[in-house]
Amino acid sequence: MPQVLEFKLPDLGEGLTEAEIVRWLVEVGDVVAIDQPVVEVETAKAMVEVPCPYGGVVTARFGEEGSELPVGAPLLTVAVSVGADAGSSEEGAGAASGSGSGGAGAASGSGSGSAGPGPGAGSGEVESSGNVLVGYGTGAPVARRRRVRPTAVAAAVPARVPVAPVVPVAAPDPVPDAVPGPVAVVSPLVRKLARQHDLDLRKLAGSGRDGLILRADVESAIRALAEGASAPLSAGAAAPEPEAVPVSVASSAGRTVEGSAAQRIPLRGVRGAVAEKLSRSRREIPDATCWVDADATELMAARAAMNSVAGPAAGPKVSVLALLARICTAALARFPELNSTVDLEAREIVRLPEVHLGFAAQTERGLVVPVVRDAQARNAESIGAEIARLTEAARAGRLTPAELTGGTFTLNNYGVFGVDGSTPIINHPEAAMLGVGRIVPKPWVYQGELAVRQVVQLSLTFDHRVCDGGTAGGFLRYIADCVEQPAVLLRTL
Repeated sequence: MPQVLEFKLPDLGEGLTEAEIVRWLVEVGDVVAIDQPVVEVETAKAMVEVPCPYGGVVTARFGEEGSELPVGAPLLTVAVSVGADAGSSEEGAGAASGSGSGGAGAASGSGSGSAGPGPGAGSGEVESSGNVLVGYGTGAPVARRRRVRPTAVAAAVPARVPVAPVVPVAAPDPVPDAVPGPVAVVSPLVRKLARQHDLDLRKLAGSGRDGLILRADVESAIRALAEGASAPLSAGAAAPEPEAVPVSVASSAGRTVEGSAAQRIPLRGVRGAVAEKLSRSRREIPDATCWVDADATELMAARAAMNSVAGPAAGPKVSVLALLARICTAALARFPELNSTVDLEAREIVRLPEVHLGFAAQTERGLVVPVVRDAQARNAESIGAEIARLTEAARAGRLTPAELTGGTFTLNNYGVFGVDGSTPIINHPEAAMLGVGRIVPKPWVYQGELAVRQVVQLSLTFDHRVCDGGTAGGFLRYIADCVEQPAVLLRTL
């Protein structure tokens, strides 16, 4: 006899609280295998495929494409066949529990990603992998797996759902409050019928065996609703998208302009995450900014010399961003105060031994900050290769949450937008960010004479709690010296 299990949106790690459904990979009635991806979701960090830890027949999906679900909300239900030997611990893994690795959450009885038997489920145990995210598994080993035979499950589902003839029956008494957990419905047709009439199956009392909701129960509730009786509306129905409506807009003269249509755009996904992080940075961090113009002519010449090498000594092309990143790691070794964070609860400054260098990247999904791990141990060529890899993954939407979090210092090259200067907002909870403007020919006094040189503006925004202006100024001055005289770096190579 099949058992209906509910799979909830798991905790995808890094403190994420919701995700947007981008694309469903399965339909109601499809047979899925253990760990088969069933939905593609977009979080504030990246797009990921979520696998279902159960094998069986999909009986319901919750949420339309484009809708946003909180962590712990139902994603889908699966009818799973129960092993014959229910007493043997080797025949099933039971409900998944344990802590996920790599930042992924774990499925538990009360947490997100949990699945439990529906009402009237058998006493046997159900096979489950415990995996909640592609590439991540539960910490505890899983007992011997058994693949669910699709034919057996498909054959079991119709046998469990006798279709009752349509006869006039009294409307079943609805349950006062919806009880969280799986709904005692196996037939997709019953679910579809209820969904078409906005009926919440959780509030219907089934007349079938063990409280199973039959088609006759749903049809009776529909008739009662049509006759004016109170019938619960579906809480799982997707809310319609808000439309642009006329609102009152205050004009510059203080008057109210009626009838103008204002478009409302939800702050969610990447845009919502950026808004929250920047707002938190402004609330918590007392930042200050200093800047300096630097002659980058020698740096550009050094880069051209590196990239012109031919023969066996030739390597990948080195970008300006890679050179600036290498300069940053050298500067942070001299001024470790800026590679730190503030623990508000403990009232402590935490200096971090490794430099995980983030760099701002603009993509079609919005602004993201991929992180180059252990940048302090890399040379310019290695940093450049990692930046290129992460940039390509960002443009393709393939960055994982681990590649977008954990930064300790950020390099922001806003010169690509054709601007000279900026006062960047610190990427919370980091302590500083270096901004780099465009490199353009400008008049410059060089060796006592006026000349045209390649000039760049550098700006440093820093958390005034971790250091004073002297430290920040020394850091920025060292960066500028390395830009103007790249040979300064030879001391640390």
